[in-house]
Amino acid sequence: MNLKKHVRSIVDYPKKGILFRDITTLIKNEEAFTESINQIVNKSKKYKIDKIAAIESRGFVFASAVSYLLKKPFIMFRKKNKLPAETHSIDFKLEYGTATIEVHKDSIKKNDSVLIIDDLIATGGTAEAAAKLVDMSGGRVAAFVFAINLFDLKGSNNLIKKGYNVENLMDFPGH
Repeated sequence: MNLKKHVRSIVDYPKKGILFRDITTLIKNEEAFTESINQIVNKSKKYKIDKIAAIESRGFVFASAVSYLLKKPFIMFRKKNKLPAETHSIDFKLEYGTATIEVHKDSIKKNDSVLIIDDLIATGGTAEAAAKLVDMSGGRVAAFVFAINLFDLKGSNNLIKKGYNVENLMDFPGH
């Protein structure tokens, strides 16, 4: 199945100069969504995984289904002040601003092998911040899996250069 045909592109969203790749059109199609989950599960099976984590919020859509199918605990990386218990927190740069993400301190144990799933990688700032949260928690990143890789923004390449395993389902130009 060609998953790319189920991704909508929106010009100048969320601000002028950004070409936004919208996965809502993919996830509302039951065949395309099922295929994307199956592909993520298949790519994930080559790694030793103790837990599955996702980055707020679209990453949750994919990761919760994968977590269910692989029977692994699901960990959420959330925006600042969205988690009720004690957290690890990190500030980072986005391709169009700055942000903070957090994870509960008790979510990831020492030596846990964590698969991180998100809908899209652009410059890699959010993904790298999530990896740092895994490290702060005492775990290690088994791999990243992204539904979409904006290849010309080089986020995947930057993660690979830092020694991370990176998988994706689709490649799109970022602009």
